[in-house]
Amino acid sequence: MRHIHIIGVGTGNPEHLTIQAINAMNAADAVFIPTKGAAKADLAEIRREICERYLTREGVRIVEFEVPKRATKDRSYVQSVDDWHAAIAHIYEGLIGDLPENGGGAFLVWGDPSLYDSTIRIIERVRDAGACPFDYHVVPGITSIQALAASHRIPVNLVGKPVEITTGRRLTETGLTHESTVVMLDGEQAFSKINDPEAEIFWGAYLGTENEVIRSGRLGDIADDILRLRAEERQRHGWIMDIYLLRKGRDFKE
Repeated sequence: MRHIHIIGVGTGNPEHLTIQAINAMNAADAVFIPTKGAAKADLAEIRREICERYLTREGVRIVEFEVPKRATKDRSYVQSVDDWHAAIAHIYEGLIGDLPENGGGAFLVWGDPSLYDSTIRIIERVRDAGACPFDYHVVPGITSIQALAASHRIPVNLVGKPVEITTGRRLTETGLTHESTVVMLDGEQAFSKINDPEAEIFWGAYLGTENEVIRSGRLGDIADDILRLRAEERQRHGWIMDIYLLRKGRDFKE
């Protein structure tokens, strides 16, 4: 039976890879690299660098495939994502079906496959379709949350307090409801709509790469600076991946 390795590769620094991840890559017959157009060519290039650095077994193929764009017109968010996943699943089915009968393939997933990534969901969709039987396992990776906290030299949580992990879209809907809130996938810069005099922000983009930029401070004081910097960086690189922690309160205070 074919076997698929779903491998977390961290946030862009090739040194984020674990020994387990390297061993899984070298156990595969093919490593699949997604491409997302010229604007996001860096994302594929970093994966190529990872392969060049860590693939040591002869004969491992590098197979690149184009990721379709998500259509949003006349669709709800959930429907657009479901349709997008179906299109990607069709591509995955072809990639897996081209593997030898008992061969292995590896998907290199940005960050960790279990945190705001849909590779596992899509792989399950392909397996449920039953066109090409296979099994799979997941190799965890360093998340952008870990990279953000390390770059700012902070713990994510306050002592004895919970942490919320959410998206920019949800933050806009609910507001700031926890002492520590990690916000991912925020294309609308929801932090700029939070009016809380106690809130601090710890922001970072391109974490783990040579282009990393971070900012921190009282949200009301630096929100505009982050908006400006984020726009400049996106213009410079053609894409941006950023994440931030919103925090209010202090340790040992009820």
